[in-house]
Amino acid sequence: MAEVRLERISKAYGNVQILRDIDLDIAHGEFVVFVGPSGSGKSTLLRMIGGLERISDGRLLIDNRIVNNIDASERNLGMVFQSYALYPHMTVRQNLAFPLRMAKASAEEIEAKVKEAAALLQVDHLLDRKPRQLSGGQRQRVAIGRAIVREPKVFLFDEPLSNLDTELRVQMRVQIAKLHKQLGNTMIYVTHDQVEAMTMADKIVVLKDGNIEQVGTPHDLYHKPASQFVAGFIGSPKMNFLDATIVSAHQDRVEVRLETGVTVSLPVDADAQAVGKHVTLGIRPDDFRAPADSEDDLLVELDVDFVEHLGNATYLYGNAGAASLVARAPGLTAAGRVEKIGLAVAPSDCHLFLPNGKALRRLRAPTSWN
Repeated sequence: MAEVRLERISKAYGNVQILRDIDLDIAHGEFVVFVGPSGSGKSTLLRMIGGLERISDGRLLIDNRIVNNIDASERNLGMVFQSYALYPHMTVRQNLAFPLRMAKASAEEIEAKVKEAAALLQVDHLLDRKPRQLSGGQRQRVAIGRAIVREPKVFLFDEPLSNLDTELRVQMRVQIAKLHKQLGNTMIYVTHDQVEAMTMADKIVVLKDGNIEQVGTPHDLYHKPASQFVAGFIGSPKMNFLDATIVSAHQDRVEVRLETGVTVSLPVDADAQAVGKHVTLGIRPDDFRAPADSEDDLLVELDVDFVEHLGNATYLYGNAGAASLVARAPGLTAAGRVEKIGLAVAPSDCHLFLPNGKALRRLRAPTSWN
């Protein structure tokens, strides 16, 4: 087993608070991704788990053992960093063997584990090369292999792909995901790239200003964001936000009025005290569609400024009144020149956020779930 539990973990440098009261449970075998903007505390949190940063307050448990004061070398963790940290004068074979030599493993054990890790990561044909003779992706695989040979309980990855080009990043995402499936170890991965988080994680932890904003599956964070920050951070292109006011609240819906004067009834949970509040209406670019015969739909007329063709999708950038919007082009409009277009969105696909940024709970499943 390799469970990791954080209980009210905090980190401060003098009077500067970096992380505040972090509570988190990571189950054995989970692939958990810490994601957030620069300065959110995600790398600091990972480094505290790894024993590279002192914990200011709270408890860190690995397999129900408190490890706050246990050295990094005794926590049985494998760490992979943004910099490959390979020894340039050593071959791939020697780099992979180094942790085992330091642990005084036998020559037979070292040879067997090096061969096994090299084959798993498909670098067995590179064992006699030195790091300068490898590509960035090959170097990163060797760095991962050096962690694998120690057979750690938990792998820690700190933005390991940020130095790679786009194609290599995609390849390495697949490689790490396959590795997790094959080994079954607990993995904790830090990135600022929400695409990496969405494609690799079993569970995502979104951090902002040293606090956890939301923990959930990629599906939950995309379709059920707990806050406007999460809604805007997860998803590409990002969610559209429109200013609105709640004009009435009922048991199973609220009616909101946009700045353009258009009103729409949304199936969200709100009480009568919300009436009159200024709120934010959120719409994902992919949730727009061509207008249909539905009186409930929110209709938007978009003045198009720019059309972005991505091959598999086309996105329209423009304005609806004073608001800037991005919408995935519906139907055949993707092929032609567009200056103005009518769009529609189902009320169940809309999100509503209070002035404090918290999301109102949606009472009907989005149409994308049907």
